[in-house]
Amino acid sequence: MTVTPIVQFGTSRFLQAHVDLFVSEALASGDAPGPITVVQTTDSADSARRVAAFNAGPFPVQIRGLENGAVVDRRVEVSSVTRALQAARDWDAIEDIVVHEARVLVSNTAERGYDLHPDDAQGPLHARSFPARLARLLLARYRHRAEPLEMYPCELQVGNGGMLRDIVLAASREWDAPDGFREWLQVRCRWVNTLVDRIVPTPLQPIGAVAEPYALWAIEAQPGLVPFCRHPCIEVAASLERYEQRKLFILNLGHSVLVSRWQQDGLPPEMTVREILEIPEQRDFLDAVHEQEVLPVFAAVGDDGAPAYRATTMDRFRNPFLDHRLADIARNHESKVRIRIGGVLDLARRVAPEQRMDRLRAVLQAAA
Repeated sequence: MTVTPIVQFGTSRFLQAHVDLFVSEALASGDAPGPITVVQTTDSADSARRVAAFNAGPFPVQIRGLENGAVVDRRVEVSSVTRALQAARDWDAIEDIVVHEARVLVSNTAERGYDLHPDDAQGPLHARSFPARLARLLLARYRHRAEPLEMYPCELQVGNGGMLRDIVLAASREWDAPDGFREWLQVRCRWVNTLVDRIVPTPLQPIGAVAEPYALWAIEAQPGLVPFCRHPCIEVAASLERYEQRKLFILNLGHSVLVSRWQQDGLPPEMTVREILEIPEQRDFLDAVHEQEVLPVFAAVGDDGAPAYRATTMDRFRNPFLDHRLADIARNHESKVRIRIGGVLDLARRVAPEQRMDRLRAVLQAAA
């Protein structure tokens, strides 16, 4: 069986169109250490079907959308996954791979994937949650005196690497672990903060996905860190703050502004992001918000990459293959507005106190 230095926890369509695709393309140019073993961490029937499909061979990812204003519609065969296993059924094999083959672990678990289970405290054999199962695997590797691992979590949490490290430590706190294990886990293993950004709206059956052209995997630098994979969509930065601010205050804020206009103007309930931007006055309003209120704040903090991100964001919003309903984005609209628009207003007060923000203040007031 082929050695797999990368072990991926999760089978989602996002991982298929992001990590698996990146590694597949990097392998073709000699820029990845080897293929992937995928581990199904849940017991759902859909995930079980995906495991079987992973084991059947390469799978397709259809890239559809706009790139620099031009329509893109291309199919890519992803061949980086050579083995897929189920945690509930194949634990011994998973442990053997993590102990003897792995160099890198990647994860993108469910929305509550970092939550612990009450049984976790009873010991490694009772681990139920993803963090506790990860602690069990790392403990097995430590006992075999293997080299420390690198962890690249892709969950949408700020500081996800440090967060996962702390939760894994908490999961194993009551265990009768050897002296030195927690120091090895906390200090010698490498927990990498990352930010991922790609819309993957549609699964293909039995496996594969439809994804937009835009993709980003931002990795926060650490002393001595060399990312395991080189790819044009992977960027290493001293801090992820600017990536987080761009996503929150340009893309997410843009969504909230459009929802506010959709609600105020009584537009059709099934209207999509693309459709509202086909109305000239709605497009002009969002352009004015971004160009006259948001981008000057980014200029004040010295982020000269924000205008290009904004241009890419508009391509993403106008994707002719993506029907992103405003009604779906409108869920929890008030709290989203407080975070997105309130957040950029707070930033503007600190870095650009003279900046006029009349449109955004009106949106914030309307949502109050």
